Amino acid sequence: MATETAGSKPPNTVVPQQRTTYTVKTVTADDIKASLKAGFSDFVSRPVMSGFFGLFYAVFGILFVWCLVWLGKVWMVLPAAVAFPLIAPFAAAGLYEMSRRLQRNESFGWSEILTVMANQRKREMGWMAFVTLFILWIWFYQFRTVLVIVLQDSSFSDLEGFFRVAFFTSEGWTFLAIGTCVGAFLSAVLFSVTVVAMPMLLDRDIDFITAMLTSVRVVTENPTVMLAWAAIITVTMLLSLVPAFLGLIFTLPILGHTTWHLYQRAVTPTLAKG
Repeated sequence: MATETAGSKPPNTVVPQQRTTYTVKTVTADDIKASLKAGFSDFVSRPVMSGFFGLFYAVFGILFVWCLVWLGKVWMVLPAAVAFPLIAPFAAAGLYEMSRRLQRNESFGWSEILTVMANQRKREMGWMAFVTLFILWIWFYQFRTVLVIVLQDSSFSDLEGFFRVAFFTSEGWTFLAIGTCVGAFLSAVLFSVTVVAMPMLLDRDIDFITAMLTSVRVVTENPTVMLAWAAIITVTMLLSLVPAFLGLIFTLPILGHTTWHLYQRAVTPTLAKG
């Protein structure tokens, strides 16, 4: 008769795995105010390091515009100025990391922040860069197409001539109206997929699709408040371009730090059995 041995296998036990889900919370005007206050506090805490990122972005903008004028592509200055605020989240990656460490009362220096930024190329941030550049390529391409179709009989050789045609002729008004509508749509798309996704990718080890979808959920579930935040970013950034881009030295860091704190208020990670 067969008997059980002492080394018989124990019954199989299945341990449910846990996965992280992200809950989108209701965002109010008070959250924006509190985030702005926290963002300004972060800037004051490390003004030199924060200002460095703003200065870098400002110098990049000056060189970019200079290259367009030098190459005779004056028509690209207007769409570039509009698109300029849309790529700010990439320049703010170091600012997000600074805010995260300040929030945790962790000490840090230049090497820690720059190392984190350099490591982003190995993570999903690169895919977000591809998405952003693709949308910006569509923006520039449609701008050039509308310009050729609507302003085909107009001529200009410098930036002043382009602005004169664009703002003081009927064809220019048509051109601006069409370009504004298309640009507003593409800007809304880009803002929706990046506003939370950028700090989220730096904060969490997740794929860029999840980050983008979470970002879109934050915007669609809080349309009025997030539209107001988009307006604040756009107006502030455009006004910062007026004094030869130098306003960005202050405004970009504050907006970057603020975006981190707004992300913290808008998204909460939770563990779910899966």
